[in-house]
Parts: sequence; C-alpha cells; structure tokens
Amino acid sequence: MTDEHRGAGGGGTDAPSPAEVAAVLAERIRGGVLKAGERMPTQEHLAQEFHVERRAIRQALDLLRGDGLLAAGGKGAPARVVVPSAADSALEEPRQTAAALGPRIMEAFEARRVHIDAICLTAESLTLALAEPLRLVHTGRICPQSVHVRVLVPARDLNVAFPRPAEESVDQDAVHEHWLSRRNAHGSALQLSLQALTTRGIDVDVTLRSLPFTPLTKLYLLNGTEALFAYYNVKRRTERIGGTPSPIFDALGSDSVLFAFEKHGARRDEAFVAQSQAWFNSLWETLATDIAPDG
Repeated sequence: MTDEHRGAGGGGTDAPSPAEVAAVLAERIRGGVLKAGERMPTQEHLAQEFHVERRAIRQALDLLRGDGLLAAGGKGAPARVVVPSAADSALEEPRQTAAALGPRIMEAFEARRVHIDAICLTAESLTLALAEPLRLVHTGRICPQSVHVRVLVPARDLNVAFPRPAEESVDQDAVHEHWLSRRNAHGSALQLSLQALTTRGIDVDVTLRSLPFTPLTKLYLLNGTEALFAYYNVKRRTERIGGTPSPIFDALGSDSVLFAFEKHGARRDEAFVAQSQAWFNSLWETLATDIAPDG
C-alpha cells in the first residue's frame, strides 16, 4: 500500500482511520524506512501528512506501541522506533481468526500481485476479512494489479465430520443442508465481491474447488510468503436449523486461533510456509475438483 493512497484523503469520510495510519507506519518500520532507535515524526507532522486530526495520530501511535513497534521517547519527546527481532516475532501471541485474519489480508493487499490460497469449511472468515481491503480498493486507497484467489472446501455430497447432530432427534440431512447453504452462500459472496474488482481494471481470478474430505484444520497462504494455520476445535452448541434449535457438534472458524509463519523468518517458519504451499498445490492439482454451477 503506498503512502499516497493512504494519505490521499482530504479529511471527512475519506480520511484514513487510526488503524490505517498505523498500518502505513508499521510498514515503514518493518521496511526500514523508519529505523530502530530513530524518533518518530512529530504528531503535527503526521497529522498534516495523513490529513487527519492529531487525536487520530495519537490513537495510531498507541496501536504501534501495543504491537511493540514504538517505545517512549522521554518527556515531551516523540516516541522512538523499535524493530522486533526475529525471536520477538516468533513469540508473537496467536490470536483468534476473527481478530487476526483481517490485518494479515490487508497487508497482503499492499502487494502489486495478490495471491491467496485457503483451505476451510465455508470460506466465511475469508469473506469477512476481505471486506475492508476490497473497500479500500474501490475507494482508490490501494490498487493491486492482480488478485488471484484459490479456495478449497469440502464437497457438497461428502458426509462431513462436522457439523453433525449431537442428539439422535436432530435430522442429519437438515444439518448437512444447513452447512451446505452456508458454504455456497459464502463462496458466492467471495466470488462476486472479488470479481467486482475488474471494474477498476484489476486482473481477477477466483476459483473454488471441492475436496473429498473434511479439513480438520484451516490454512491461509498469503502471497507465497506467509502461512496462517489454525485447528478447528469441535464443540457442542445449539444452532437454529429449519426454525428449530438443534444441538450439533460444530467448529466456529472465527474462534480458531491462528498461528502465523513467515517465509523470511526463522528456518522452521520458512520450511512450514514452503511445505504448506506444496501441500495445498498437491491437493489442488490431484484430489480437488471444480465446483459445479449448482454448488
């Protein structure tokens, strides 16, 4: 994401949010534009650059402190830059998909060529995480040249491991149809929202294929440089199916804790990213089949 796009707003609804300002400054820190030990530009300077109020800048700096990228600079002095070491990055605490995936997808969209691969149950978390970067593309804040997305989900006729009835009184077919309707709805929403980027001259390729098994884990591969991995934790819960509260065994993907591995991190991280990509490619090219128009 270029600074021009982030700071192009002239105030009002087009002004970047504190989180967006923090994302740009974090990119400068990690990219070496702002070096460890240097003082951050003053709040007044940043407010003028991003065309926002100083309150927004203070909030952005608080976010950077929370991420360990800034240290106090002394009384009345600007904060100083802190660049986390590889060891610090390895110790970054994992977060739930609902909180962690969006910022990672946003960062992936800063590249000129965006490539996302995913293995999941319904693509719901991915669809939600794409909402903000797609909004920024449509408003001209970010402008990738191409966006290629491949998603693997369970086949429609598969007797999925979950969700499934937790009691004999619950209709298995109804539970399956409930899951399938969610899978199809989120898959369609994902395709439609991404295809809409073609109106801005972006090369878009989004493909969903089905697998002959239920994924017990979820995996997101971002631009070939990062792998986000999570376990599906199956729990008993009650879902309204066909208007009836139905006890089922299911996993909420948004609650799954994501573990991040980076290609340019430690050797183990690099190996995990490489092997994850190779695994995805092997499934895509062998067991996966195209999803028919009727789902």
